[in-house]
Amino acid sequence: MAKLRFMLTGRLKLFAFLFVFATAGFTSPQIFAEDSPQSEAAETHEKSFDAGKFVLEHVSDAHEWHILSYNHHHVSIPLPVILYSKNSGLNAFWSSKFHHGTETYRNFRLEHEGEHEGKIIELNDQGEFVGIPLDISITKTVVGALVSVIVILLIFLNVAKTAKQRTGQAPTGIQSFMEPLIIFIRDEVAIPAIGKDKSDKFLPFLLTLFFFILINNFLGLIPIFPFGANVTGNIAVTMVLALFTFAMTTISGNKHYWKEIFNPDVPWWLKFPIPLMPIVELSGVITKPFVLMVRLFANMMAGHLIVTVFVSLIFIFSSLNGPIAGGIVSPISVAFSVFILLLDVLVSFIQAYVFTLLSALYFGMATSDHH
Repeated sequence: MAKLRFMLTGRLKLFAFLFVFATAGFTSPQIFAEDSPQSEAAETHEKSFDAGKFVLEHVSDAHEWHILSYNHHHVSIPLPVILYSKNSGLNAFWSSKFHHGTETYRNFRLEHEGEHEGKIIELNDQGEFVGIPLDISITKTVVGALVSVIVILLIFLNVAKTAKQRTGQAPTGIQSFMEPLIIFIRDEVAIPAIGKDKSDKFLPFLLTLFFFILINNFLGLIPIFPFGANVTGNIAVTMVLALFTFAMTTISGNKHYWKEIFNPDVPWWLKFPIPLMPIVELSGVITKPFVLMVRLFANMMAGHLIVTVFVSLIFIFSSLNGPIAGGIVSPISVAFSVFILLLDVLVSFIQAYVFTLLSALYFGMATSDHH
């Protein structure tokens, strides 16, 4: 037990930082700006409410952290924009220079319509399109991941310190909440899936994976800054997590694991002249991390989409039938939104558990001995 507690101080921090830096490198730029001139124009000039754009704007990544809007004024926190262009080299500035996408800065512009919608494009001095620069900006998703890492470190440094000071005593405070989860991952996930002798090698990674996903799932449900970034609802983030599992599975695979992929124990006519089973087994190596990536992304994105759709119903009814209709629908929309958020709390636990369990099963298959 003491060994399990103490390893949180070192390996958990290392894996947490690896996660966030890898995520920062792979996180894609925004699809729709949080506050676009089209949204403002829709509110000003159109009678109908564009629910599709409203929903997508609030679940997509962004170059700024939108706080609120009132009377067509937008309050947001600018984030660093980092671009590399063949023409001008490396450029770094705050996203506020775009003025919510209405202005061009250093010949760069954030597009809100057309072929390059949602991307930062480069223009020449005449205002003509010349290309799309390499965008490695610190977007809302990256900031959300950094915030989650800080939260993880604060929690587990406290847990490790308390466990060290109270060796042999009953857990107290936040330790009494986190320790059962740690023991659950060890005894109910790692050991059954990998084996008691080999589970210690993968346990730090599995613990980091579980708590990184769980805490980000919870933080995404809090609709106030600096939370609510929906980090695990970004497919780039889930792709990085899945690639970590894929890399560890591939590196840890023993002779028996690779033999069962390229030369499985099946009738010869399934391997010659057409290597049917080796193709099937090899495709499984690729589809496993793909399934991990899509399952977590789809489930967490779906929850946010549903809540946003229920909220948008208020504005749809107001746009079509007047403010009174919107007021009548409001209690129903809010009630359903709260219900979905509460359901998302359960889904957050389930998705973190499933991702960790499947990763452990893959590690177990890669390290199992021939029987």
